[in-house]
Amino acid sequence: MSKTIIITGGAGFIGSHLVRLFVNKYPEYTIVNLDALTYAGNLENLKDMEGRPNYIFEKANIVDAAAVQALFQKYQPDGVIHLAAESHVDRSITSPLDFVYTNVVGTVNLLNAAKELWGPLPASPAGGGARFHHVSTDEVYGALGSTGLFTEDTKYDPHSPYSASKASSDHFVYAYADTYGLPVVLTNCSNNYGPNHFPEKLIPLMIHNIINNKPLPVYGDGNYTRDWLYVIDHARAIDLVFHQGTNGEKYNVGGFNEWKNIDLVKLLCKQMDEKLGHAEGTSAQLITYVKDRPGHDLRYAIDATKINRELGWAPSVTFEEGLSKTIDWYLSNTEWLEHVTSGAYQEYYERQYMH
Repeated sequence: MSKTIIITGGAGFIGSHLVRLFVNKYPEYTIVNLDALTYAGNLENLKDMEGRPNYIFEKANIVDAAAVQALFQKYQPDGVIHLAAESHVDRSITSPLDFVYTNVVGTVNLLNAAKELWGPLPASPAGGGARFHHVSTDEVYGALGSTGLFTEDTKYDPHSPYSASKASSDHFVYAYADTYGLPVVLTNCSNNYGPNHFPEKLIPLMIHNIINNKPLPVYGDGNYTRDWLYVIDHARAIDLVFHQGTNGEKYNVGGFNEWKNIDLVKLLCKQMDEKLGHAEGTSAQLITYVKDRPGHDLRYAIDATKINRELGWAPSVTFEEGLSKTIDWYLSNTEWLEHVTSGAYQEYYERQYMH
């Protein structure tokens, strides 16, 4: 069945993997990648999609309500998968308003456009098969102690400007479902890792710094604990929820992979030494403990039982396997890494699309 799906943030890390999955898996769909190409959007992530008959790229910012409305009128999408977001906690501490605009106002702009295109919805609860899938984070739940897991029923308790902005956007999605009958599903995921990850985040930053013999900064005592999700597994989960999830429901997506930051960095150092032919312990000598960031949550961990039970999703790799694949990708794509760290990737749009 032919469908048009708008994927917001499709040039970003998770978004590019989702775009690739949908373009390849659903040749009968038209996939519209809507991305503002801020610093985290990189069209080099999707070089292999260019020229595909069912792939379209549109540069626009979801904060621009008129641009969003125009694109919805142009493409008449049957579905929206919304990943576009400011997502780096450290940046949210220095520039919180950027997160309010993109994550809250941008989400409401998309909800309004969907409501106007698909409405009046209360008369048809199924929304004619339309669906708005909002992709969120486990950080909306706050922090855990040394035990317990976040479930879909965990009370929201955001601690950073980033998580507060995502929590607000989640609430708006539910409010539009309740008020206007908008057909929505939500997914809240744990920390993603894998190929194409922008090197401000922990794993790609460590890989980049080891390659360049730079210090490996670890916050505080390194005992912060996160649940890690391989990005390709996350894309599979989004695909399942978008197509098979129940309207109005949310699904937590986690990797069943809890790691303390310091243990993760040491494992990464060990794998890097093996792959680079360095003596064991070489990379670990670069570990440097740095001053903690404000409001740093001690532990996140996701209970992904619901999506496993209801939709049959489970991670396809262990963390050790996924990390090994990730390192291999970075070592095989040093040009990508150089373009990202030098800023050259930001010229790609002009070269490919503006001539």
